[in-house]
Amino acid sequence: MRTPQPDEPIAAVGCIAEHGVAATNQLESLGNMSGADSRDVATDDDDRSRREAFEQTLHALSRAGVTLVDTKLPGYGPMLLERIKTVTNKPVTRIINTHSHSDHTGGNAFFGPTVESIVHENAKKSLAADPSYAGERAKFLPTRTYKDKLTVGSGKDQIDIYHFGRGHTDGDSFIVFPALRIMHVGDMFAWKAIPYIDASAGGSVVEHPKSLARAVATVKNVDTIINGHIPVSTWNDLKEYAEFTKDFVAFAEAAMKAGKSVDQAAAEYKVAPKYKDYVVTIAEGFVTPKGNLQMAYDEMKKK
Repeated sequence: MRTPQPDEPIAAVGCIAEHGVAATNQLESLGNMSGADSRDVATDDDDRSRREAFEQTLHALSRAGVTLVDTKLPGYGPMLLERIKTVTNKPVTRIINTHSHSDHTGGNAFFGPTVESIVHENAKKSLAADPSYAGERAKFLPTRTYKDKLTVGSGKDQIDIYHFGRGHTDGDSFIVFPALRIMHVGDMFAWKAIPYIDASAGGSVVEHPKSLARAVATVKNVDTIINGHIPVSTWNDLKEYAEFTKDFVAFAEAAMKAGKSVDQAAAEYKVAPKYKDYVVTIAEGFVTPKGNLQMAYDEMKKK
């Protein structure tokens, strides 16, 4: 086991789970710290059915302990801890959740109520309304919230947490590790396809690209993006995704202005050729052009 030196920055290991199969993504630019075989990670572009179920978790090791960004579905806590122990014997001292959905918060309770847990204030409201946190389990609700930006740690251990507006939900966080030039974006950029927008949790098709644009304009000096449900991407990928979602909203606006029904618009929607690595959806039956267009139409009618 490699022991970090006192003056070195936090190190990160991304852990991916898909259909119950755990794999560790070593973020090769940071070095192979755990010795796991990076070939375990499913990266075949043709194998999208496996990639749909990725919930990407980031482990950040500092001198004080381990910060965990997202904890996957309920039941994954022991697996996460096992993976962390391949890197360090230090305890998990902090959890940061990118948003409120259970595939990103489900393992929180495993680490106990004494671990500091951070979410956006709107995400905590969503979690507090979830029956899973009723009664005695309310002790597992996040212990700390923020509104626009929160910084924890300092120097090489600094972590910046941002909220840029509505998108996937109304409580999405962008978590930046400046010393590593890494940002975890959760499901604000889950995959290279139309996004899953949870309107019941305050999400917005129309506001999503605006929030992504604010992230691109505000955050500096990031190279690597940790996505919600695919292997890592780049800063340029994030910029491209912001444009992709903006184009989708522009398509919806033009279709509605032309008097087209949602069904007509959905039948006509295609991914523009300039988005070479994109598909319409990687979650057929769950995320569809029709569903997102209906949400966009409903939002625009309220303006």
